[in-house]
Amino acid sequence: MHKYIMIGPQGAGKGTQSKLLAENFGFVHISIGDIFRWNVRNHTKLGSRVTRITATGQLVSDEIVDKVVQDRLEMHDWRYGFVLDGFPRTAAQARYLFENWNLDRAIYLDLDDATVYQRVMGRAQKGEGSGFTKRADDNPEALQRRLQEYHEKTSPLLDMFRERDMLFQIDAGQTIEEVYGAIVEGLGLDGGVVSPPGLPA
Repeated sequence: MHKYIMIGPQGAGKGTQSKLLAENFGFVHISIGDIFRWNVRNHTKLGSRVTRITATGQLVSDEIVDKVVQDRLEMHDWRYGFVLDGFPRTAAQARYLFENWNLDRAIYLDLDDATVYQRVMGRAQKGEGSGFTKRADDNPEALQRRLQEYHEKTSPLLDMFRERDMLFQIDAGQTIEEVYGAIVEGLGLDGGVVSPPGLPA
């Protein structure tokens, strides 16, 4: 059983790398952003709350995120493991994971703010912003606020994982292939597909 979390700012490639790991090793990619986007598209009560919050460039509250993650993990549909993308964001959330799910490693996609701006704003200008973060991404001031809050909350998290010798840090400024290769090597995974018989590779 493999239990990983993916940490990094907007534009670092968390979703892309999580999906590659899931596709190639039979893990389940649990994306908090995808869950919220589904709720926004389907006009649920949660989706309406998320839209109001993110339209101002703010992050969804820890209370909302905690409940979403707890409900998703308790589905136990991850026979070979999971990659958790977008959680934890606070020390309290990390402690919840330590106490309940016996994590293996935290994969930190390190990307400087200048590159984040270049990637996120460039994507927005091309019309590629997606889901519930698009309006915030279109606004440089909102992106700046989100980055500031991200750094304030993430720094203590990284320290927690370092203290437990669980942090695997990667330069996310490399190509997708280079980052993925570094993750596979750093986690000691054997690059081939390991999907069990009867399931799609």
